[in-house]
Amino acid sequence: MQIVFGIDFGTTNSALSVYRNGAVEIVDIDEYNTTGKLMRSVLYFNEDNEIFAGHEAINNYVHEGAAGRFMQSIKTFLPNTSFDCTEVYGKRYAIDDLVAIILGKIKAKGEAHVGHTVDSVVLGRPVIFSRNAEKDAVAQNRLEKAARKAGFKHIWFQFEPVAAALAFEESLKPGEEKVIFIGDFGGGTSDFTVIRVKGGAFARADRRSDVLSLGGVYIAGDKFDSQIMWDKIAKYFGRHVKYKGMGKDEWFDIPQSIISTLCQWHRIPLLRTRKTREHIRLIKNAASDKKAIEHLENIITDNYGFFLFQSIEKAKCELSYADHAQISFKERDLSISEEISKSEFESINFENFEKIACCVDEVVAKSGVSHQQIDTVFLTGGTSHIPYVRKLFADRFGKEKLENMDAFTSVVHGLGASVPLFV
Repeated sequence: MQIVFGIDFGTTNSALSVYRNGAVEIVDIDEYNTTGKLMRSVLYFNEDNEIFAGHEAINNYVHEGAAGRFMQSIKTFLPNTSFDCTEVYGKRYAIDDLVAIILGKIKAKGEAHVGHTVDSVVLGRPVIFSRNAEKDAVAQNRLEKAARKAGFKHIWFQFEPVAAALAFEESLKPGEEKVIFIGDFGGGTSDFTVIRVKGGAFARADRRSDVLSLGGVYIAGDKFDSQIMWDKIAKYFGRHVKYKGMGKDEWFDIPQSIISTLCQWHRIPLLRTRKTREHIRLIKNAASDKKAIEHLENIITDNYGFFLFQSIEKAKCELSYADHAQISFKERDLSISEEISKSEFESINFENFEKIACCVDEVVAKSGVSHQQIDTVFLTGGTSHIPYVRKLFADRFGKEKLENMDAFTSVVHGLGASVPLFV
């Protein structure tokens, strides 16, 4: 009996499925998480050279007061060819080393569940790691290298929205055929596909000819959080502050590169370079609002960006069912209490929604079928719960066509269902 794992390594969360005896099951991989089937894709290195992943990493990070090194959104760095490695307490880690740690911990949980070693895996990948073909190939190669370092010998890849389609297919009756549109919203990318599905034994056939079109866009959960940070919160960290250049009477704006990096939670640690911190110190000495620049220095030094963005994400999620939400955060002498309305959230993200809409229309156009010929629209991922996103699809396809299965585990279930296509 061959057992194969399916791993959805995500920007925000990761999950594991097991294929055995012709069936797929989703395995709990994080006993520290209230939703054990999901593990946050984060790492924490403490000063004793211990490495933690998932909610155990978050718990230790909180308990130790950010004394160690916390890493998140690691997946977004896979296509970044300028990111070679990072040093943690004197040890160098390449990007595939970091990913391998997470994959290795997931693999260990799966092996404990099945009772023996498993060396075969189907890995999910976004439709686009990068629009640059060379960088896209680099990202997949790095992910494969990480899987090998984690102990896998037989590795296959499946597009994440195709995996979601295969999960949906299992809900169909034998012989039932549909043309469906899959919207898979992750933390870093939103991926779309139009695919023919059919219930029954047909589900185990080669599916390449059934994929009518694929596409994706770099707009997803993290982008909406970053937009809130930019428009509502960055002012507390110097976004609108001006400073005088050395020996000049002319006022300058804080470099946009600093503020835009601040607004991407996984990139804040990049501001720790000696050159950048010295630049910020010089700005503070000549700033119109020294307190805001002190807050900027503190978020870099104390590494509390993760907690700030958690409060932003919480408010964003509340706007999926409420008209108003509060962004509340306290750290040192910084106290933030900002209200954001659903209409304001939709307004500041108008361009992001438009890019999603354009990509959806392009994917449908490339498929050769019309919006009307799509039988079902299956949305997965946390962003699929945003009312404006749902309206976007309802307006194009009809509200009655929208379906939701499990927004967070459909992809990993489909990766398990993909196994017969490869082995």
